[in-house]
Amino acid sequence: MRKLFLAAAVLPVLLASPGIAGEINASWLQGIAIKGQDPVAYFTESRPVEGSPEHELEWKGARWRFASATNRDSFAADPERWAPQYGGWCAYAVSENTTADIDPTAWRIVDGKLYLNVSPEIQRIWEQDIPGRIARADANWPAIRASLAE
Repeated sequence: MRKLFLAAAVLPVLLASPGIAGEINASWLQGIAIKGQDPVAYFTESRPVEGSPEHELEWKGARWRFASATNRDSFAADPERWAPQYGGWCAYAVSENTTADIDPTAWRIVDGKLYLNVSPEIQRIWEQDIPGRIARADANWPAIRASLAE
């Protein structure tokens, strides 16, 4: 009985924990990128919108969800345009040469690119030096991406 209780307590944590689908921040067991948010909606609706399993596609080893077939098709036609930077990992963390999960409500589009962060508090710190943080993250990302692919 104790093992069953432990399994029941741990399973939800594992299902919600970030995992690695290559370089993409995706849920550990389900492989869903950016917590199921529609990456295209950040650009078209200026807000996070939960995607649907009905409008899903696989890209870079992760399952991406979209609020509509139109958004899914836009992403499929040019995923690099719509996908968040750094594989959907926290932009601040990557600038600090590490990775962290994201809060879909902590986001910003800069020069046509989507950046996600771990929390609104960290987002505010990141926003104090956006060009510097992006430059550091861009420099750190190749090595981080390589380590995630191992």
